[in-house]
Amino acid sequence: MTKPIRWILTGIILLFIAGIILYPRLKNRAEPEERAAMSARAPSQRRLPLSINAVIMKKQSLTDRIISTGITIPDEEVDLSFESSGKIVSIHFIEGTHVKMGDLLAKINDKPLQAELKKLEAQIPLAKERVFRQGTLLKKDAVSQEAYEQVTTELDKLMADIELVKARILQTELRAPFDGIIGLRLVSEGAYVTPATIVANLTKISPLKIEFSIPESYVSEVSDGTDIVFYMEASNRMMQKYSARVYAVEGKVSLETYTLKVRATYPNTNEAILPGRFVSVEITKREIKDALAVPSEAIIPEMGKNIVYVYNNGEAKSTEIITGLRTESHVQALEGLMPGDTVITTGVMQLRTGMKVSIDNLKEE
Repeated sequence: MTKPIRWILTGIILLFIAGIILYPRLKNRAEPEERAAMSARAPSQRRLPLSINAVIMKKQSLTDRIISTGITIPDEEVDLSFESSGKIVSIHFIEGTHVKMGDLLAKINDKPLQAELKKLEAQIPLAKERVFRQGTLLKKDAVSQEAYEQVTTELDKLMADIELVKARILQTELRAPFDGIIGLRLVSEGAYVTPATIVANLTKISPLKIEFSIPESYVSEVSDGTDIVFYMEASNRMMQKYSARVYAVEGKVSLETYTLKVRATYPNTNEAILPGRFVSVEITKREIKDALAVPSEAIIPEMGKNIVYVYNNGEAKSTEIITGLRTESHVQALEGLMPGDTVITTGVMQLRTGMKVSIDNLKEE
């Protein structure tokens, strides 16, 4: 080995030994500087508390309701038409007015029937006289029982024919079958009508019926006598509240919609509500006066348990609750919470016990 090469190898070995000796000292000196640099980083790079919304629990009334939509329908409704055919000779109603049961509304020509009635009634005295004479003769055994029965049968037949003609005359009159409001007439005097011709529509709107449907799961909750509330938009575009009572429930569940049809009645004494209006129906199933109502969005189902997070000195803390009554927006907490607890309602899926949080919006539930 030449002398220059030995010097090179010796230098490399000395540098290696010096590195081993100096490395720990250089590392210890660098660590404080590195920690100082990390602490000097911008605050935006540090982990900030999670902003959340929360509610303060307090006892309140919690109501379980059935919500549905329905429509108002008349108590009674019929399309009026004559029972016989003929020409209308008179109309006795004004469109859109109230009529009473039995009022004459219209009439068709009955002159041929009136003439036939007079013809038959003129035969009554003679027919009765025949019966009288035959009865007198029968007492003296001057005529047979058969002869007497024949004239008696002829009188009975004559009276039956008269009753038939009178019934046919009644069919030429159109009368109101119940009290109500008569609609627009669809015919005029002089028109020829048949039993298929509709003259006008008659409706009874006091009382008024409300028809709606409920899911099959609520069948046991609604029956005859159940009180309901329905809402309808008033002239000022505000929702007006009315009370009604169920009087009939359909006997079977619809196989197409799996709902049950229900009808309620509303007095409508001033006839302010007309048939055909859409309404929102509300049925109260159960009401709890002093309940702790937790917003549904605050509850996390976890392994068969219901978990909520409570705000505690700037940190989130999980707690298990036992639930009771459920509504569309709230759940009753039977155990696990107390009045005054602050329940977190937003960002719940990100929360962990002990996690730093800050309340952005706080309200009382």
